[in-house]
Amino acid sequence: MKLRKWDNLPEFMKCDEVRVYYDILAKRRMALSLKRIFDVILASVMIVILAIPMMIIAFMIKSDSSGPVFYCQERVTAYGKKFKIHKFRTMVKHADKIGAAVTVEDDVRITKIGSKLRHFRLDEIPQLIDVLTGNMSFVGTRPEVAKYVERYKPEYNATLLMPAGITSEASIRYKDEDKMLRAAGDVDQVYVEYVLPAKMKWNLNSIKKFSFHRDIWTMIRTFIAVLAK
Repeated sequence: MKLRKWDNLPEFMKCDEVRVYYDILAKRRMALSLKRIFDVILASVMIVILAIPMMIIAFMIKSDSSGPVFYCQERVTAYGKKFKIHKFRTMVKHADKIGAAVTVEDDVRITKIGSKLRHFRLDEIPQLIDVLTGNMSFVGTRPEVAKYVERYKPEYNATLLMPAGITSEASIRYKDEDKMLRAAGDVDQVYVEYVLPAKMKWNLNSIKKFSFHRDIWTMIRTFIAVLAK
């Protein structure tokens, strides 16, 4: 990816809190370029390899419940750009209209096949498309819905200096986030006031320590974490 010049950033990102992280990434432009090249090559290869498994999953989803195969929801990525994230549908049709934007463990909206796909994160395979288009990367802050981004503290906007990711250090450490939110009375409130700030500490720390090799290690650890489940 190419880091924009400071003057070309959206106005809401031009603050001292974001500048600290911008200066760090500005010194690592080569690593950012390698990151993008790696994303394109690996995503292309994986789409070819997983083409048949994806068709099988699509058939299982259609056989399990009515509705589309894919679930596309508006999320926010680098520089505040909104895009439609691609996932295999794991919930009933129009689930986003009958519940919170985040999902809790044993959510009644989750389908039988959806539960298995979410357990092994297979629902995220279609995000390879988002990686190819540049809206996402293999490693980066998970893309949030706009209503959560609008409530970001100034420092949190630093995570928008890079594309959203399929996985991250925060994703690994909060892989059981749905269980944490299960007992919450107001899921959205608990997420914004407690879970999001905790995850952002890891996301911001990852920017400070960003390197291409660190991204690779994060991907390996994610794979191990999924297998451990």
